[in-house]
Parts: sequence; C-alpha cells; structure tokens
Amino acid sequence: MMDFKQRQKRQKGQEKMKFLFLSFFLFLNLIFFLYVPTSVWANDYVVENKMKLTNVEQTEYELEQTESNIEQAEIELEQTESEPEQAESKAEQPEVKLYALSAVLLDATNNRILYEKNADQIMPMASTTKIMTAIIALENGNPDDVVTVSKKAASMPKVHLGMREGEQYYLKDLMKSLMLESHNDSAVAIAEHIGQSVEGFAQMMNQKARDLGCSQTFFITPNGLDAEVDGKQHSTTAYELAKIAAYAIQNTEFDELIATRSASFCELTTQRSFTVNNKDRFLDMMSGAIGIKTGFTNKAGYCFVGAVERDGIKLVSVVLASGWPPHKNYKWVDTKAMMNYGIENYRYREIEQEEIPESLAVLDGIEDEAELYMEKEDVSCLLADWDKVKTECEMKDCLTAPVQKNEIVGYEKIYINDEVYKVFPIKVKNSVGKYTYRYCLDKVLKCYILQEFLSQ
Repeated sequence: MMDFKQRQKRQKGQEKMKFLFLSFFLFLNLIFFLYVPTSVWANDYVVENKMKLTNVEQTEYELEQTESNIEQAEIELEQTESEPEQAESKAEQPEVKLYALSAVLLDATNNRILYEKNADQIMPMASTTKIMTAIIALENGNPDDVVTVSKKAASMPKVHLGMREGEQYYLKDLMKSLMLESHNDSAVAIAEHIGQSVEGFAQMMNQKARDLGCSQTFFITPNGLDAEVDGKQHSTTAYELAKIAAYAIQNTEFDELIATRSASFCELTTQRSFTVNNKDRFLDMMSGAIGIKTGFTNKAGYCFVGAVERDGIKLVSVVLASGWPPHKNYKWVDTKAMMNYGIENYRYREIEQEEIPESLAVLDGIEDEAELYMEKEDVSCLLADWDKVKTECEMKDCLTAPVQKNEIVGYEKIYINDEVYKVFPIKVKNSVGKYTYRYCLDKVLKCYILQEFLSQ
C-alpha cells in the first residue's frame, strides 16, 4: 500500500516537473518569437535614425562649407576691388641724391612742395638775395630813373661793376648789371635810390617777404653779402626763397631781365661803356630753363635758384650750401636732378569736389531747414603716383535761428598727403528768422484781417 502511494506520488512529481519544463520551454519560445522581430525592428529603427542623423550632419557640414565658400568669395572680391588702391599705394617716392645741405622743388603755380631736403632750415643765401632786390626795384622804381652812385655803393667788394662815386646810370642798366653778373655795387646803388638807404631798402625787402608769407626770412643787405644785425643773420630757408622766386617769375619784366644773354650801356656823365653777360649756365642746361640766380659766399657756399617751364608744368628749385670750392658745379648737378625728378614724375590731374547736403536743420526757426551752397571750381594739381588725395566735408550738425544769408556753416577740404591743399566754405543760401511770439502774433493778425476782408 505504501509502495503504491509512493510510486503515485513520484509519478505526480515527475509529471509536475514535465509540466514545469514544458511551460518553461513554451515561455522561452514565446520570448524568442517576440524578441526577434522586436530586436530586428529596433535595429532597423536605430540604423535608420543613425542614417538620418548622418544625413543631417552631412547637410550641416555642406551648409558650413557653402558659407565658408561665400566668405572666401567675398574676401577675394574685396581683395580684387582693393587691388588698384594697393597698386597705387605700392608706388613709393624715389629719393633724389643731393650735395646741397638744404633744397626744395616747388610747383610754381601754387607753392606746393614736390621734393625737399631740410627745406625749413634757416641758412644764408648769398646773391640769390638779388631776386628780391630786383622785384622791389621793378615794383617801386621807373626803368628810366637816373641813379647817382654814392661813396658806399662805389666801395662794394667784388664782384662789382666798378662804378665811381658821383657817376649816374639808368636804373634799367643797373638792373642788368645786378642780375646778369651779380654786381654788388649795383645792388647798393639801386637800394639807396629806391629805399633812400640800404637800411630803408632792407625794410621794404622784409615787408615784401612777410607779404609773401615768408616768416623765417630776414634781409640786411641788397646784395646778399654775409651780415648780422642785433644777433640776426641775413638768411632765409630754401622753401621761402623758392616762394619768393615763384612770385618773381610771374613778373614779365623780371623774366625778360633774367633771360637776357648780354647787354651794353654807358655811364651818363662820362659815357664810360660797359658790357655785361649772363653768368647763369643753367639757361643752356635744360629745355625750358628760365634761370634764375646764382650765389656764393664763404658762409653760404654755392647756391642757386632755378626755374623750368615745360609741357605746361612750371617748377622752381632752390639749393643752398651745395658744396664749397672747388665744387662749384654741384649746384648744377643738384638742380638738374630735382628738375628731372619733377618733370618725370608729376602730371596735372583733376581733383573732384564732394557733393554737399542740400540743406541743414534749423532749430527755433520759422523754417525747419536752411538751403546750402558751395562755390565750386575746377581743381587741378601736379600729382605723382604716390600722392594720396582725399576730400572731407566738415559741417555743423544743425543751426539755431536766426540764420543769416551767406553765413558759413562748414568747409569742404581737399587733402594731399594729409596736408590741406584747398578749402571751400559752405554757406547758407537764404536767411531764416527766429520763431518768436511776435512772429506768431503777426501771423494771427494777418489771418484775422484776411478773414475779415473775405467775409465782406
């Protein structure tokens, strides 16, 4: 009985184990059939999204590349547009090798410096002084004036004409002696005739220099011999001497005088005859050479002021202390070098003015704006490839009434190499009255009177 029950119990246990095993087997199969499709779908989903993400990243990368290409293209365009400006800025001003301690090349039409070496250094200028002496005589004397020679004039050292005290000469003849052969006695005789004395004539020379804007020039003698008064020396600067020369060659009588090759004349009382010859070798050195004047003293060294006019270009050059004996030809070498530099590198070019605003706001005015105008003119200038030109308009932000007609409200400035070349004032075209209580009352009364008139 016990054996049967035990066997039955064991059999039930085995069946239970089989059931559990079968259940577990069925559970595993269920899990397998459910997991495999889900896993494949999940993998497909991941792969698909990874591909989408990759595509997005690729698109963003391509967009970044496109933006980079656009920026590169813009840079290349800017570089292309700036090429002419860069090419222009590459042009450099060449150096002119000079013996002179001080020198300048000037545009004779506007006194603009084209080249300089210590152009503002105060230095003695020897007989180039006689340029001013001639100008004062031409502007204040009469060519047919009779000049009587004083003892002081007759005592002047060489180079001299050899005049004698009491002799008489026409002023026009002494001018030839002065400029063609640089005679010192003729200079003093002219000075005493025009200025009543050498000191009086020097005052006229200095006043003329100030009138021409030469503040660093001081004349003591009419012939340029070294001199000193009250601690001040007979001196100038290369730039100021060039300005004086540029002024002088505007005088046709002066030009005829310095271009004269030779001249003969006589003393009026004894009929002593003289012949003077032009010692300015520069006249034959360059095409278009005008002159002007040589000079030498032991203190000043060799000096020369020259001028050239060619192809519509007029230049003035000055060299001071261009060597000492025996190097008397240095001044010609220096002068030709500067003149060739100017002729080869400079051409006249038009400079355009900027347009100005049509009007400017007015505060407290019976009108809100004031019309503006600026007088324009053709502006041309000798310019080289390295010169930089710019135009700037400097104006008030607004105006406050009352505003007067032709009132200056600003300036248009033309700069060459950062230096002001020309200035044009900007003006108000019409006046603008102030908006006041009286103005309002007048307006009301006028409207009332007009209304009354129309109602009748």
